[in-house]
Amino acid sequence: MATVAGPDTVSGWAVHHPGPITSGPLVAVRRPTPEPGPDDLVLRVEACGVCRTDLHLAEGDLTPHRTATVPGHEIVGRVAAVGEAVTRFRVGDRAGGAWLRGTCGVCRYCRAGHENLCPDSRYTGWDADGGFAVAALVPADYAYALPDDQDATRLAPLLCAGIIGYRALRRSALPPGGRLGIYGFGGSAHLAAQVALAEGATVHVLTRSPQARELALELGASSAGGAYDSPPEPLDSAILFAPVGDLVPVALAALDRAGTLAVAGIHLSDIPPLTYQRHLFYERHLCSVTANTRQDGREFLAAAARIGIRVTVSPYPLSRAPQALADLAADRVQGAAVLTPD
Repeated sequence: MATVAGPDTVSGWAVHHPGPITSGPLVAVRRPTPEPGPDDLVLRVEACGVCRTDLHLAEGDLTPHRTATVPGHEIVGRVAAVGEAVTRFRVGDRAGGAWLRGTCGVCRYCRAGHENLCPDSRYTGWDADGGFAVAALVPADYAYALPDDQDATRLAPLLCAGIIGYRALRRSALPPGGRLGIYGFGGSAHLAAQVALAEGATVHVLTRSPQARELALELGASSAGGAYDSPPEPLDSAILFAPVGDLVPVALAALDRAGTLAVAGIHLSDIPPLTYQRHLFYERHLCSVTANTRQDGREFLAAAARIGIRVTVSPYPLSRAPQALADLAADRVQGAAVLTPD
């Protein structure tokens, strides 16, 4: 399935009818080989991470923006073609395509440095075909230059899991040397935890997965417990990566005075009623995390290189993309799932 089907077509997977992963929402497709516009790159995909957002799109938690979209927005590839206006990349360069793929550049959010809130923002694998394919079209202004000497499968999760985890860490307002709680410990969380640890934080991980708890301790977490357990000490900050609204009051109750809980997911199940005195009093803060800016991406990729971040991956051939999503849905993935060409 994951081969060039002919001189004018490439193969991949698309979401035709969103529904439970057991219903088979991913369908094998052949598409015309992408042709770059003036400001675009065509990437020959070396690896594409499998993000929980891809699962939300496949299962219908996110309303599709277009029919039969190819998901995947953690794309590592070699530049196969460039548009005539592109100056930052040349054919043969390694580049990455990420979630954010376009903003208006002129609204008040863009002008203020908050392009992640742009009302006209566009996203890879949601508004345009992504990287669950042999080739992908990426706007050059939203692509990242990537090192040639690193494993593509370990670079891919950095492009969304890493970047959004980094933004969530910043949104959590973790003070220097602070105590951070992380709820859920998948692809994004295990990268954010390493940044926090490198910056001197004490990290407590709370997740339902025994394997994830083991990984957390290997990476340097001070404790690892069940998702609904109490951490061993009050938290200055917490990040909720699990898309489980029931954990919001749990995490808020674990905060110390003036603590902040950042909710990192694009989708969250309903939050149960909160008790003001128990969950919000003493100036506790609850905030969301919405996509990322390109500056977040640049800062995180620089930090990842500086600290030598360890990326734990579970590789799958592109032909097994449906299995990768099914394993992600069932919490059977250690670290981040990544698709590679067959």
